[in-house]
Formats: sequence, structure tokens, C-alpha cells
Amino acid sequence: MAEPSRPQRVSQGIAGTWPTGRAASAGGFAPAGFDLWPAIVETLRRWAGAEAGAGRLLPWVPVAFGGGIALYFAADHEPVLWVVAATAVALTLGAVLLRRSPWFAPAFLVAAVVAGLAMATWKTARISHTVLTKPLYSVSLSGFVETRDIRERTDRFVLRVTAMEAQRSDVQLERVRLSVRKGTAPEVGSFVQLKARLLPPISPVRPGSYDFSRDMFFQGIGASGFVMGAITASVPPDAGGLRLRYAAFMQGLRDAIDARIRATLEGDNRAIATALLTGRRDAITTPVNDAMFISGLGHVLSISGYHMAVVAGVVFFAVRALLALIPGLAAGFAIKKWSAAAALVAAAFYLLLSGAEVATQRSFFMTAVVLIAVMVDRRAITFRTLAVAALIVLAVAPEALVHPSFQMSFAATLGLVALVQIGMPNLFASPDHSATARVALWGGREIAMLFMASMIAGLATTPYAAFHFHRVTPFGVLANLGAMPVVSALVMPAGLLGLLAAPFGLDGVFWWLMGIGIDWMVMVSRWVAGLPGAVGHIPAFGIGPLIAASLGIIVLGLLRTPLRWSGAVVLLFAILWGLSARQPDILIAGDGQSVAVRGGDGRLHLIRASKDGFLLKEWLAADADPRDANTSSLADGVSCDEAGCVTALADGRLVALSLRSEALADDCSRAALVVTARPAPPDCAAMVVDRKRLASQGALALTQTGDGFAVRAVKARGANRPWSPAAAGEGVSELTLMPLSKAPRVRDATPSEADLAAED
Repeated sequence: MAEPSRPQRVSQGIAGTWPTGRAASAGGFAPAGFDLWPAIVETLRRWAGAEAGAGRLLPWVPVAFGGGIALYFAADHEPVLWVVAATAVALTLGAVLLRRSPWFAPAFLVAAVVAGLAMATWKTARISHTVLTKPLYSVSLSGFVETRDIRERTDRFVLRVTAMEAQRSDVQLERVRLSVRKGTAPEVGSFVQLKARLLPPISPVRPGSYDFSRDMFFQGIGASGFVMGAITASVPPDAGGLRLRYAAFMQGLRDAIDARIRATLEGDNRAIATALLTGRRDAITTPVNDAMFISGLGHVLSISGYHMAVVAGVVFFAVRALLALIPGLAAGFAIKKWSAAAALVAAAFYLLLSGAEVATQRSFFMTAVVLIAVMVDRRAITFRTLAVAALIVLAVAPEALVHPSFQMSFAATLGLVALVQIGMPNLFASPDHSATARVALWGGREIAMLFMASMIAGLATTPYAAFHFHRVTPFGVLANLGAMPVVSALVMPAGLLGLLAAPFGLDGVFWWLMGIGIDWMVMVSRWVAGLPGAVGHIPAFGIGPLIAASLGIIVLGLLRTPLRWSGAVVLLFAILWGLSARQPDILIAGDGQSVAVRGGDGRLHLIRASKDGFLLKEWLAADADPRDANTSSLADGVSCDEAGCVTALADGRLVALSLRSEALADDCSRAALVVTARPAPPDCAAMVVDRKRLASQGALALTQTGDGFAVRAVKARGANRPWSPAAAGEGVSELTLMPLSKAPRVRDATPSEADLAAED
């Protein structure tokens, strides 16, 4: 009988001393714990599989669609519509054919990117109109008044032009926006004749700043300006159309509401009440407006998702409570769905009353999707709801993507939906006998939830506030905790009741109640704005960090597995990237009338030949400089006479702003850089920024590189967009400025005025 097999004895030689298995395959140099790597890879694969599971694609579709819109606005010139449309259709069909393939998801997302590009291109082609490129100083205009804004110092209206005559110009505009003396704006719907001075839409005041001309283009406005002389009402050549009659009716309704509020409230209380109900917020005084935004309550002044949610919520619960009082209805009918339908009607009316601006449309679509979900027995607050609302908004108004209100609103909503998805209402749940349950009876749970919601929304919107407004509100949570419960429980409900009671003449008490709540809100905003460190100034940074921050927020919000924390890593990288951005050494206005130079103290010193307060405010904010236009230190180190001004860079070289032709010869021989709105002489020895470069490139930001400067311009090389047409005959597009000669320059011996005064 054979013996059972036994394990063979391992040789005691050298070969027998080597480890076997997976470690041996690593050549003997595998670190301790190497067996963990396959487990980590397997875990990552499992998480990725969960994120790519059924139902997880839809929330990423609006992200891809918005990415295509972003590509459109980043383009130097208009894409060819039929090419991008055909490409989008082909890619969509290809994705449909791959619907049972593992490649379906990436193929569909690529198709969504191209579809976003096509949609933005189509929207621009559909609303295409002429944009003024040069000022017109005396223009005769006739047309219909479409909108009217009542502001603090001047009024403003939009004129739909039917006839236009200008000397030495045959340009024909469709709509213009004109400013007038306060109280002289004509009625909406009226037909008027007037003379005006027209200016091109406002271009960015520095590279990377907000482009107001793009906003005006998508509003159908080709120029802005102001009225010269009297406005004459006359008989229109036609009725103006149904749209104009609708605009006149809604404006009359807004004026009637404002008149009723004015009978009870006055000053900022009246202006804020009108802003909350009709969207007309320009009459709020500057101190209160600044306090609201510094404290983090500025979102209350712009009709947004919060206002829509309050209106819809108040109507929903009021209607449902009234219907529940009728036993037959409560037991036999779906009164919850009826209440959602009533809330939807109320939200639609609020949309029309407030002017249906893009931001308000976005809020309405989001609210409508939630209410429709209630009506069809679906979960109301989900990522699908947010995705559908975002797709609707971007399809209707692709230009909303680059607007700060869209970015901040959806970032905050994404954070709040993610908070709900992880069970925010249950975070503070506890047994009835616990101390926290007793505190909850006094509202502690609601306060904690409000605190967490405010904190999440504030953190989600911080990158966009820093990018667009160059500031953060560290005490925003405190202001929201103090004011928003009053706004939600008193101000907005009283306003809605006032609207309902106005036809019966019983609205006065509700406006009074609304004023009490507004007083509290303004008091909280002023108190928070006055706290030390209430304003966090953030220097300007490029679009790159903002895109990275957006990606980090999206990953944090949409992913459900621990992979979501990779978004925190991306967000941290974006913060470090943004904070490390270098600020320019010289800023030059697009008209060549203002120059800011960074001196030896590291701050900007201003050479200014114009009184453009908005430009100065934007320059200082982008530099995280708390000074204002009245600060005397802005002119430190600047020497001026009638012909121009000079100031020194940190390295002592001079920068000159030449206002007259006779000053150019002297400035070219003494300064390192000459800025002038006139043509510079061809033999100028200095580096030059003159009329030709400014016309082709707009405002400039210069950063020192050796002896020269790297140039960033508002208008990039070859850029030609409908809202910012390329200047005719442009030829200057260099991205650097370098000295013409390496020879040493004659040292300037002129003493400064401060030194002369000290000697005297």
C-alpha cells in the first residue's frame, strides 16, 4: 500500500529563503502592507460602479450641457450654427445607438456638451441685432417705451426704436436704454420722440471683469445713453403690438402696488417692499444697499428661489388648510395636488409681476418642477428635480450660465439638496425624553437646521461672490439667522396679504406689518455690516480657479459614495490657486483717461483724467483695496499739470499719461511707458499704449516681466463677438510690451513736488 503523499521539504538553499506569491512578483522590494493596494483598487472600482449606476446619469446632463454653453462664451468668434447643430444631432443619434453599450453614458454626455454649444449659438443667432460701436452725440429717436426703472437719482427706460437719425451715421438700432432726470421718464406703452446722446454698451473695465455689454445684447439693447432736452409724446404710427400692451398693463399694475405701499411706507422701507413684490429695486439708497450686501442679506433684494419658495409655500399651505376644513373634500379628493396647482398659479403671477427677468425665470422653473412633482406623486426635492430645472433654464436662456445669480443660486440649491439627501431633518432627531427634544419644543431644532442650511448655502456661493464681487461675508450666517425668520414669517406673508387685500381697500395694515419686518431686517444688516471684519476683501483671480471650484462643488454635491470627498481636494486646490494669483502692476482704462500704477508700497496709485467712479470702485475692489474714491492716498506720488500726469512704478521707472499732443515728446524721452488716447509718434522711445491699441484691445492689465510688460486685454487676439464687435482695421494685438532700445535711458532729474514742498 502506497504511503499517503506528504509535503515535500523545502530546500534550505538560497532559493528557499525568498518569499513566494504576490510579493515575489514585485521583485522582493514591495513595501509592507502591499496587499492593501488591490483592496483599495477594488474599493475604488466599487464606488465608481455605484456612481455610474442606474439613475445616476441625469444629474450630470445639465453639467455637460452647461459645459457646452461655457465653451460657446469662451470662443473668440461665433461658431457656425449649421455645423454645431448637425454635430449635436449626429452625436445624439450615436449615443442612442449605443444605449445598451457601456459607452452610452460618456457618448451621451459628449452629445450634451455639443448640444449646449449649439443651443447658445442658436439663441444668439435668433436675437441678433446691431450694437453701437462708436458714440453718437446728437441722435433723433422715435419709438415705444417698453420698460421703466425708478432709481435713486435718475430714472431709466428702454425705447423700442421705430425711427433713428444721426449725423454722419446710418446705423439703425432696435432698442436703446436711456437715462433721464428723476420723475421725467415717460409711461410704458407711450410713443415718444426725443434727442439723445448714445454710447456703446459698457465693456469690461479690466480684463476678467464682468461684461455688461453681453447682458445688454441678450436683452436686445444695442446702446445706452441719456436724453438731451424734452421728451415729446405723439401719436404712434401703429398700436405697438400685444407684447407692448401687456408690458404697459403690468407696469401699471406695479405702479399701482407701489402707490399703495407709498401711502403707508416711505424711504427705504417703501423701496424694499416694492423690490420684494415687483422686482423694482433701484430706488434703495446706497448705504442700505451696501449694508444688505456686506451683511450677506443682498439676496433678499433680488427676487430669487427663496422668494418663489415663500410665495408658493404660503399659498400651498394656506389653500391646503382651507380645503382641509371641508370634510368632504379632505377625505375624498387630493387636496394636496389642488394646493400645489394653486401655488403654481401664484408663482406664475409673481413671475409676471416681478418683470420675468432671467434670474426670476430660473427661480420659477425650479419652483414649478417641485410643484409638478408633488402633483404627480414624485419626490419633490431630489437631484433629478434640480437637473430638470437647470436644463430648462439653460435651454431657455443659455446666457444665464455666466450670470452670478444663476451660479450662486444653483450652487446654493445643490448644497441644500445634497443636505436633504443625506437626511438633514433627521440629523437632530432624538428620543422624546432627551434634553435636545425639550429644546426642540422651543424651536431649537428649526434654528439648528436654519443655521446648517445658511452655512452650506453660504459656503457654496463663496467662490462666486469672491470672483464676481471680490468679497466674502464671514458673518452672513449670523445675518441670515437674525433676519430670514422674520422675512419668511412676517415680511413676505404680509406682502402677499397686502396684494390680496388691496382691491378691497384693506391693505394698509399689511403694508404696516411688512414695514415692521423690513425695519428689523435693515437693523440686522446694519449691525452685521458694522462688525469688525464684516467685509472680507478678495483680490481678483482668473476663470481657471472658478471652474475648478465649480467642479469641486459639483462633485461634492452630486456624488454619493466617499468619492465625493475628492471634490474637497479639488476645491482646496482651487482656493490655493485663486489666492496665489498675481495682481497686475498697471491698469489702463479702455478710453485711455485713467491709469492705475502699483507703487513701491504695493498699492495702486491713480492717474485720472475722468470722473468714472464705477471704474475706480471696480479697480480697487479687484485689488482687495478697502479705499474709496475719496481717499487722498490714491494720488500719492502722482504729479500732474494741464498736459498730463506721471507716477513711478515700484522700480522707479516712470509711467506717463499724456493728455495733450505737445506733452508726448517730453513723455517719450523721460517715461518708460506712455499712455495716451491720441496717436503716438512713431519715433517714441518709450513703450506706448495709444489710441490704436486701446481701440483694438480695450482696457488693459500689464504685469512686469523683466524690462517689459505682459499684456492682458479685454478683447483677446482675434476676438469678434456680436456683443463686442472687433474694431474696424484693428492691427495691434501683441501680448507683450518691450523697450525699443537696450541703451541706458537718461536719468530723470526732476524732483518731486513733495520733496520741493519739504525743502521750502
